[in-house]
Amino acid sequence: MTLLKGHWQLILITVLVFVFWNTLVILPLKILVVFLHELSHGIAGILTGGSIERISLSIHQGGYALIRGGNPFLILTAGYLGSLLLGMLLLTVALRSHADRFVLGLFGGVMLLVTLLYIRDPFPMAFCAGVGLAMLAMARFLERKACDMVLRIIGLTSMIYVPYDIFDDTIRRPGVRSDAYMLAEQFGGNTMIWGGLWLLISVVAIYFCLKNLLGRESNLRFDLKIR
Repeated sequence: MTLLKGHWQLILITVLVFVFWNTLVILPLKILVVFLHELSHGIAGILTGGSIERISLSIHQGGYALIRGGNPFLILTAGYLGSLLLGMLLLTVALRSHADRFVLGLFGGVMLLVTLLYIRDPFPMAFCAGVGLAMLAMARFLERKACDMVLRIIGLTSMIYVPYDIFDDTIRRPGVRSDAYMLAEQFGGNTMIWGGLWLLISVVAIYFCLKNLLGRESNLRFDLKIR
């Protein structure tokens, strides 16, 4: 009862995401998580000495990142797990800080920068530019609590979508040319082994993230305001 009373908003958001999962209401959030997935590939590529050539998304929740150089193992692994980590960070910011407006504005700025540098196709350009501008506008004009809610929704959607996507792409449909499929081609094993490992890691990470965030109140809060 204490958990339900103290975190009813998170529970309600999670329920609503599941209820509207296969509708147009949640589709933009799913595509946003795919953006985080492809961005995570790109970040891993840059951190391991490579460079991003191009990023693209599709309305069917697909996408790709073309990376030149870098560590293939870390780049392929970073997609699902990186987007999950980013989702958990967004939720942590929402629950443990007052930096919601700053982080939402930063997120919007990153989307615009990625659009400018790496996206060439019409749909992802329109989607990322539109969402990026919307985030900047929300960060500038909305109250902190509204920005906090936006970050909670994005963070929770990522934490729901990533394990589902791993299962769907690597275990339910192991023949799909997913990150795990390409990892198996280059490093051995098979799609289901890598997918199962990522799924286990994601579930454990989500469990400990929620346990840490919901199990106790944070004593550290900070407030960054966008003027």
